[in-house]
Amino acid sequence: MKTREVDIAIIGAGTAGMSAYRTAKDHTDNIVVIESGVYGTTCARVGCMPSKLLIAAAEVSHQIDNAAQFGIEVTGKSIDGAKVLARVKSERDRFVGFVEEAVENWPEEHKLIGVARFLSSNELQVGDHTKVVAKRIVIAAGTRPAIPGPWYALEDRLLINDDVFQWDTLPESIAVVGTGVIGMEISQALSRLGVRTHLFGVGDRFGPISDPAVNEQMKKVLEAELTLSSDATVDAVTKTATGVEVSYTEGGELKQDSFEFLLAATGRRSNLDALDLHLAGIKLDERGNPEFNDATGQIEDSHIFIAGDVSNAHPLLHEAADDGRIAGDNAGRYPDVKVRPRRAPLSVVFTDPQITLVGARYIELKNAEADFETGEASFEDQGRSRVIAKNKGLIRVYGERNTGLFLGAEMVGPAAEHIGHLLSWAVQHRFTVQQMLDSPFYHPVIEEGLRTALRGLNRNLQMGPVPVERCLDCGPGA
Repeated sequence: MKTREVDIAIIGAGTAGMSAYRTAKDHTDNIVVIESGVYGTTCARVGCMPSKLLIAAAEVSHQIDNAAQFGIEVTGKSIDGAKVLARVKSERDRFVGFVEEAVENWPEEHKLIGVARFLSSNELQVGDHTKVVAKRIVIAAGTRPAIPGPWYALEDRLLINDDVFQWDTLPESIAVVGTGVIGMEISQALSRLGVRTHLFGVGDRFGPISDPAVNEQMKKVLEAELTLSSDATVDAVTKTATGVEVSYTEGGELKQDSFEFLLAATGRRSNLDALDLHLAGIKLDERGNPEFNDATGQIEDSHIFIAGDVSNAHPLLHEAADDGRIAGDNAGRYPDVKVRPRRAPLSVVFTDPQITLVGARYIELKNAEADFETGEASFEDQGRSRVIAKNKGLIRVYGERNTGLFLGAEMVGPAAEHIGHLLSWAVQHRFTVQQMLDSPFYHPVIEEGLRTALRGLNRNLQMGPVPVERCLDCGPGA
């Protein structure tokens, strides 16, 4: 058993851990990053990038299917599942390679492979080979899929999203359980690529959406493309000779269906529970989570910091990178801990149409009994959206009464990833709704639908005159 003494130990070499490492190195070179698995972030290896590659292929297939409405007839369409997935894996490996290359350039003494757990507030046991004594510690251990125990009996017929990106070809059918981000993105993509897909959810809830009107729009989108049981109970799953039999209750009726595979998109669980954090003298809540400062990353007032998905506070790549930067810097300068401002909340889901949430969510405003108004616009008759036949969805925007301050938005609709960025900047810089309306809106663009929603919001806020000029021949939302 070796013993290593370092200034800073970082548990995990994902997005947050790598960011923490880069920032902590500004303070000390006596540092070690402990990784229990392969290098390559969740985003690059099994998350953001491979899922978008699969979605890109699905979008091309969908465009071909809908070409006739533009007067373009496409015959002989064929989906080669092997070629689709070969591109997904090839490009995925390219992205992972960038991460691996970055780690390869780290000094060898900064890298340590093994599973870490706390022995005391300053001591970590790594595998069965090394004890690390660290003056400061950053926990960036990430998460793992949360799967109901009985489902493991499905053996090789049970999948998580990681497994999809190891396929050599597409299956004939699949049951996807979970209407969160992963479940929605993958199920829609597979359905568009010709896989018979049945998506199961609970309570008619879709991803991070909290606004009931936007949530209902997303339900309509998915119902139009695949078999959706968004308020069902999966009672039992059974492995068969050819796949999986799913027994479920929907609308009080017991039903069954068979599939080649079952994909569990049932959420993720923090890896904190494997670290024995209680041995560090840290108080944990009933879920095993510590109390920490979101603006510093510091756990209680200790020398231990937390970053990334492991905290479940910001399970998004750009937030994990910020978490790591904040935690790594404060671990380096401890005890001179500094508060770092957070960026405006921004979430994007890459379904089609896309989902974006910006600033304060609808449920947060309602629960806080905030004094706010709403505005909305449908994209069904919005000019540019109809031109490109992407006219599905709804945007809802929120503003504060008496001040006119723009608070946030929830949206399902075309170009949501881009509109979300515009709105997040408005939140971060504390724009009023009137200031946003006074900004340029080109014609004809999808953003004109946003302007319609903002105009409605400003009227409801009663904040003064709103320009009324509009294109008279482009339909509502122009």
